Amino acid sequence: MCLAVPMKLVSREELKGVVELSGMRREISLMLLPEAQVGDYVLVHAGYAIAQVDEREAEETLELLREALAGEEA
Repeated sequence: MCLAVPMKLVSREELKGVVELSGMRREISLMLLPEAQVGDYVLVHAGYAIAQVDEREAEETLELLREALAGEEA
């Protein structure tokens, strides 16, 4: 199973970007999504931004992930 996590693009330089989620930052490639702009939410998989999502969809997905993790911890 593959998983892509929505993260906010906080900076970019050419085809490299930095995304953030819950205070954690990670450098990613924008090679597959060169149109992404700072402030956009992108789905990140294996170090690549693979799609753009709106903020509402990103928050809904993150909430589902939190619920799944909480269920595994119980």
